[in-house]
Amino acid sequence: MPSEPTLLAFDTSAARCAAALLRGSEIVVTRAEAMSRGQAERLMPLLEEVLSEAGLGWKDLDAIGVGVGPGNFTGIRISVSAARGLALGLNIPAVGVSGFDALAEITPDGHLPAISAPRDQVYVQTSEGPRLMPRAEAEGLGPLFTATDPNAHVQAIAHVAERRYGTETEPPAPLYIRPADAAPSRDLPPVLLDE
Repeated sequence: MPSEPTLLAFDTSAARCAAALLRGSEIVVTRAEAMSRGQAERLMPLLEEVLSEAGLGWKDLDAIGVGVGPGNFTGIRISVSAARGLALGLNIPAVGVSGFDALAEITPDGHLPAISAPRDQVYVQTSEGPRLMPRAEAEGLGPLFTATDPNAHVQAIAHVAERRYGTETEPPAPLYIRPADAAPSRDLPPVLLDE
């Protein structure tokens, strides 16, 4: 394990595609683009742009850091599957970082880290574990802090992943707090005919 690891972190768990390149404990390049769709198509080119801006290639990476949620189901799956695929292909570890752990890095004292969710709700980490609740109810727990700067959020993911580098052995897994809004198809499966 290098003493000054080079780590590429990224996150698509919200309406954005964000990446940060960290060398040692210093952020070298950060990039974030707001987008409500298209993260799957944009993520890999964005990561290549970040590496290129730093004058590095994929072979120069020691680890991957990835935001695992909570957040948008599709976005979480995009990031986690990309991180696992890159880790496997490059033979380097991938470290999953929850949004709560990342926010804890940048949340002011006395505030509760909160992740925005649809329908005026937020994800919060309570003493009972992570929960989805109405924003008004969460505000009753104390002042909330939601990250509005995607660059700060992905940089926090990179710093947490760097500290965990070398100690995490499990591949990253999505952190889902609620069930998916999507319902299984009601259509009958097609009938297969043998010839």
